[in-house]
Amino acid sequence: MTTPRDTPASRRTRANGDGTVYQRKDSRWEAAGYVLAPGNTRKRIRVYGTTRNEALAKLTEKIANSNRGVPIPSAQGSVAAYLTYWLDAVAVDQLRENTHTRYTACVNRYLVPGLGKKKLAKLSAKDVRTWLNQLRTTCQCCSRGIDARRDEARCCAVGSCCSKRLSPLTLTYIHSVLKSALEHAVREEEIPRNVARNVRTGTPRPRRFEPLTTDEARQLLTTTQGHRLCALFELALHTGLRKGELLGLRWEDLDLARGTAAVRRTLQRTSTGGLTTLPTKTRASERRIALPTRCLQSLKVHHERQQHEREAAGTTWQHNGHVFTTPQGRPIDPTNLTRTFTTLLHTAGLRRIRFHDLRHSTATLLLEQGVELVVIKELLGHAHIGVTATVYAHVRLRLQRQAIDTLNDALNSAGNAPDDPSTPAVVR
Repeated sequence: MTTPRDTPASRRTRANGDGTVYQRKDSRWEAAGYVLAPGNTRKRIRVYGTTRNEALAKLTEKIANSNRGVPIPSAQGSVAAYLTYWLDAVAVDQLRENTHTRYTACVNRYLVPGLGKKKLAKLSAKDVRTWLNQLRTTCQCCSRGIDARRDEARCCAVGSCCSKRLSPLTLTYIHSVLKSALEHAVREEEIPRNVARNVRTGTPRPRRFEPLTTDEARQLLTTTQGHRLCALFELALHTGLRKGELLGLRWEDLDLARGTAAVRRTLQRTSTGGLTTLPTKTRASERRIALPTRCLQSLKVHHERQQHEREAAGTTWQHNGHVFTTPQGRPIDPTNLTRTFTTLLHTAGLRRIRFHDLRHSTATLLLEQGVELVVIKELLGHAHIGVTATVYAHVRLRLQRQAIDTLNDALNSAGNAPDDPSTPAVVR
């Protein structure tokens, strides 16, 4: 009599609804089962793997998504159907909420209107390239009907195109979203290759920014003296912390005795949760940094001021442990911080810049002081030093010019001046 233990692994039965798993003649493992398909129907799908566990894991993931009511599109389905599935069943678990929101807007605004009707299995690199070229040359007011929805038409609706085209950076972002979606389709064996990877969009020029000069930075710091968030702006300029990292700091993250700060979280506003504390942007962003003496003194003064505000607020104070809060103890909305920063720039008589440009200013000033690139990379929390080198390439070129000029002055100094040909040589 054959017992379950004696039954070969490829022929063991599984629970009803779990599908079947067996080994093929080519030594690969195949798993098959029924999942929910578009149109509220069910279809049998097959997935493959080099091991039984790999094939079973792929099938289990698809069945789990199906049980959640997410239809599994087939390669014969449209690109729009697959993008909807990818956003709802895959990307939603892998991306932050704000990033997922941007991906969704990109898919609905550009990908679905441009490529949505094509079959996923028949999508070619030529289709993607043609679509991107069309996006690059098409006025967005015309294609999306923006002008027609205005109270007073002034562009395409009155026959005068403004030629408002997408920037190279936006085109690259749209292309990257498509590549990410198709890459998952390859992993799920819906399509054999990612055709979007065969299309080159070119490398867009880095976003231009104008960091503060040394004199402008001093002027801003002088203007912030006495402001209730003076410590925040000093910390931003001295350490290059991101806006969300500054607002997400808690007193438990600071070691004022040793002069260090642990960057562990960031504060963001999401569409569903409001002001939410999240992990740092990347694993490299989670770091411990040294604090200068000026920041330590400002933080101590800020702590005393916060205690006075807490006493004044009484029972209305909402304690959450954040270093920088409103006078009632609530977290500071990033948008409100931007407004405060813009007001301070106007008061200081400085040109208008983004708050994020304070981070660029920190890196630029450090580079100009001769600080090693690897030290700046660790301070800013970049994942790779190549990111730091690329973003601040203009600063490195200026430093190269200074170095070349210094060498030129040394070679042309009085002691090394060439002999005057009019001076007769002395024969000894």
